[in-house]
Amino acid sequence: MWWAFLVVLPLIALGLYDMAQPRHSLRRNFPLVARGRWLMERMRPFIRQYLLESDTDGRPISRMFRSVVYQRAKQQSETVPYGTRVDTYRLGYEWLAQSMAAIDVDEIDPDLRVTVGGPQCRQPYSASVLNISAMSYGSLSPTAILALNRGARLGGFSHNTGEGGLSPYHLEHGGDLVWQIGTGYFGCRDDQGRFCAETFRERACLPKVKMIELKISQGAKPGHGGILPAEKNTAEIAAIRDVPPGTRINSPPVHSAFDSPLGLIDFVERLRDLSDGKPVGIKLAIGRKSEFLAIGKAMVERGIYPDFITVDGGEGGTGAAPIEYTNSVGMPLREALAFVDDSLTGFGIRQHIRVIASGKIFTGFHLVKNLALGADLCNSARGMMLALGCVQSLTCNSNRCPTGVATQNPNLYRGLVVSDKGSRVCHFHQGTLAATSDLLSSAGLRHPEALNRTHLYRRISPDSIRRYDEIFPYVRKGSFLDDPPERYALELREARADSFLPEACLTEIRDSRQPVARD
Repeated sequence: MWWAFLVVLPLIALGLYDMAQPRHSLRRNFPLVARGRWLMERMRPFIRQYLLESDTDGRPISRMFRSVVYQRAKQQSETVPYGTRVDTYRLGYEWLAQSMAAIDVDEIDPDLRVTVGGPQCRQPYSASVLNISAMSYGSLSPTAILALNRGARLGGFSHNTGEGGLSPYHLEHGGDLVWQIGTGYFGCRDDQGRFCAETFRERACLPKVKMIELKISQGAKPGHGGILPAEKNTAEIAAIRDVPPGTRINSPPVHSAFDSPLGLIDFVERLRDLSDGKPVGIKLAIGRKSEFLAIGKAMVERGIYPDFITVDGGEGGTGAAPIEYTNSVGMPLREALAFVDDSLTGFGIRQHIRVIASGKIFTGFHLVKNLALGADLCNSARGMMLALGCVQSLTCNSNRCPTGVATQNPNLYRGLVVSDKGSRVCHFHQGTLAATSDLLSSAGLRHPEALNRTHLYRRISPDSIRRYDEIFPYVRKGSFLDDPPERYALELREARADSFLPEACLTEIRDSRQPVARD
C-alpha cells in the first residue's frame, strides 16, 4: 500500500496542477489524461517512419531514397527485388530513354569530371559532377564537417563551406573547398559587417580553396536574412566568422557590397582578382525571372562572366526556415534550371559559364535528369547528410540531432566517428557516379556532356507523355539579343542592367495583346 501510495500521490498532485494551470484547455478539462496527446505528438514522427510509411512514402525524402544512400555509403547490396515500387502511370513520372546502341559501361571513365573556369579565370578547377553542397559549421557539428571533408579528399570531389566561413574543421583533412561568401561576409568582414578585401584575399588564396561562391539567395529561404543567436555565438564560431562573441549577429537579406546587376558583376570580377584568378561564381534561387535576365544583360554589357552559377531549387533544405519560405517561395529546381540554361544560351554566353544544380539529388537518375536539363554538375546536401548517418529525425532546428550531424552538443556529436563516416561519404559518392555511368552507357553516351533534354520523358496526363525538350523548348543561341522568343519577351522588357527591380511590372491583357505596366 505504501509503495502504491508513493506512485499515486505524485499523479494526484500532477492532476491537480493540470486543473489549476491556465495555459492548456485540454489539461484543465481532462487532467493527467490529456498529457497523452503531447506524448503521442512527440512520438508520431518516429512511429510513422519506422512502422507505417512505405518505401515511396516519407517527406521530405522517401524511404526508398534514404535506403539507397545508406546502402551505397556502407557498400551493401543496392538491388531491389520483384520490380519497381513506383507507379509508372502517375502524373509526373519521368524516365531516361535507353538506346539500342548502348555501350559497355567499362568504356566510360568512372571519374566523371568537368572543368570550371571561364575565359577570365586563371586557375580553372577540374570538378566532379557530384559534390557536397553548402552546409556551414554551426549548422552542422564539427565532427560532421570533418567527416564530409575527409570524404571529399578520399573521393576527389569538392566540399562547399556554406556561408558560415572557413573553419579549421574544413581545412584539417585537406579536401578541396568551395568557399561560400554570404550577405554577412563571415570570415571576410570588417568591424561594421562590410566586405573586407584584405581578409578575403588572405583566405581565398589558401591552396585548398579551389573556388569562390557568392551566395545571393538559397532555395530553402530565398530573400530571407538569417540570425545567429547570442547563445550560439561561441568564442570559436565568433573567431571563424569575424564577429564579437556572445552577441546576436544578423545576416541581412541582401548584400551591402553591391546594389545592382552591374555592381554584382563588377564584384565577381573583384573577387576573382583578389583570389589570383580562381573560379568565382554566384548561387541563387530564381524568383522573378526578369531579375536574373537583368544579371544576364549586365554580363553582356560588361563582358564579364561568373565562372559558374549554382541554381538552388525552391525545394532546397536547411536546418531551420519559416514554413512559408520552405513551402511557398522560390522556383523549383527543374523549372529554374531550364530557365537559367535557356537565358544564358539566349544571351549567347552559355559557353563561358558552368551551371550547377542543387536540390534533392540522391541517385544516379537525379544526376542524369539535372545534367540533361541543363546543368554541368550537381551538388547534394541532404544526400551527403544521409551518408553521414542522418536518420531524418527532423530535429535539425532543435540542437538535438540524435546522430550528431546537425548539433553543437558535444554529448551528441561525439557519437559521429570521423574516420568511419568520412569513408561512407566517399563510398556514397563513388556508388552514385557508378550508377550514373551505368545510365549513360544504357543511353549510348560516353560522358554527361552528351546528355540533353531529348533523352528524358515525362508523363503529363494519364494518356500523354512529352519529351523534356517539348516541355522545356530550347532557345536559339543569341536570340535574346535580337529576336527573343515570345515566352521571354515581357521579362526581357522588364529587365534592366542597372537595377534588380524591374523597369516596370508588365503583363499582357489577352484581348488587346499590348503590354501593360502594373503599378
